[in-house]
Amino acid sequence: MPAMLATRSSAAEAVHNNVDAKFEVGLRERKKARLRQQIIDTSIKLFRKRGYEATRIDDIVHVLEISQPTFFRYFPSKDAVLREVGERGYACICDRLRSELLSKERTGERLRRLYVTMAREVEADRQLWQAVVLSGAMDPVRSAELRDHEEAAVSLLREILTQGQKRGEVTRAFPVVHLAEFMEGLYSTVVRQWAVDLTGPHKLTDRVRSAVDFFMCGIRP
Repeated sequence: MPAMLATRSSAAEAVHNNVDAKFEVGLRERKKARLRQQIIDTSIKLFRKRGYEATRIDDIVHVLEISQPTFFRYFPSKDAVLREVGERGYACICDRLRSELLSKERTGERLRRLYVTMAREVEADRQLWQAVVLSGAMDPVRSAELRDHEEAAVSLLREILTQGQKRGEVTRAFPVVHLAEFMEGLYSTVVRQWAVDLTGPHKLTDRVRSAVDFFMCGIRP
């Protein structure tokens, strides 16, 4: 009986130690995730306030009261922080595309609402999105890890255009894959031009609305 009790006690202690170990690991992971998010949030605030080029990693670590080696354990550069913003941008785009897929409105109205809404959000946060655009943080050619995100977004756009073809609202003279590339390329070009055009008109929503109207004229059956 004492031997059995000792065995049970040892087993209970082992279970307890295992639970403690898992708790410690979980706590460390949560702390890491929290600091990573703090680095992102602080970086974005400084990019907005000072501009991307004027913000140094020294500025970020000073605000957070961490060392540069700590920063580099999470991100290899400022660009890497912006790529995180780019990934979130693609996630938002995908959410909006899925919402439009459920809409019964005509294709032109769906695309106009989608792209003008995105343009309005970019326009309201010019400093940050100017940095994102100019750094290539949402460019899948320069950031290979973003290719899956871009493909997910373009795939949803192709579905909307396919629905438009089935409804007789979009020409069948060109493959949907090409039409989606044309629309995405048009939008990206307009946004990039707006981001660097500091002397011309700054109303991105107007430019994007015109771009969508131009696209819709070209894809009518």
